Amino acid sequence: MLPLVSLETVALLGGAPVSAALLDEVFALSGPVVGVDGGAAHALDRGRLPEAVIGDLDSLDAVRMDDLPADRLHVIAEQETTDFDKALRHVEAPLVLGAGFAGGRADHALAAYTVLLRHPDRRCLLAGEAEVVFLCPPELTLTPPPGSWLSLYPLGAVTGRSEGLEWPIDGLDFAPDRRVGTSNRVSGPVHLSFDAPLMLVIMPRAELAATAHALAAAPARWPARA
Repeated sequence: MLPLVSLETVALLGGAPVSAALLDEVFALSGPVVGVDGGAAHALDRGRLPEAVIGDLDSLDAVRMDDLPADRLHVIAEQETTDFDKALRHVEAPLVLGAGFAGGRADHALAAYTVLLRHPDRRCLLAGEAEVVFLCPPELTLTPPPGSWLSLYPLGAVTGRSEGLEWPIDGLDFAPDRRVGTSNRVSGPVHLSFDAPLMLVIMPRAELAATAHALAAAPARWPARA
């Protein structure tokens, strides 16, 4: 049964280490749970049976696989993409809330950000132990407390506009090899808009719930890449 279609936020669990507290926070904000290969074990450990497990299933041990109904296991054997990519492109929801895709490893985090870049039509928020990361939609309004930090990191050449940041971005040309927007500071309600699906937004984990609600409600989506 692919793709998985939900009218609720979907929790997508990767196999990297995730604290029980973060998992419970993700579950509280989500409806269906999807395991990405070995990430299904995180759901089982917290007493949740995933609605689907997607990936090449080379990281899910046989004991755990026996705990899962066969019709919920979806093997995608190709090795050209990561299991996160396989799962994200097969889930349709207002928001996908991901956890367990970095685990403190820079290479895993970079691979996950590449997947966000490949699928701008899939609105996805990655929750980490210290921060949340997402690819910004065309327009977004956020309400973090004044004084909190907000970082912008471009994955390509992109321009945008902002309200509510101590250092506005209007008129700036961003690119990863030129100008980035890390360590900005919030001065009031934040409104962001960009001309291309190329800007990562990074915020404190304390903003997980508010950011998830804002992203799910944001009206505009980037189109799928050809």
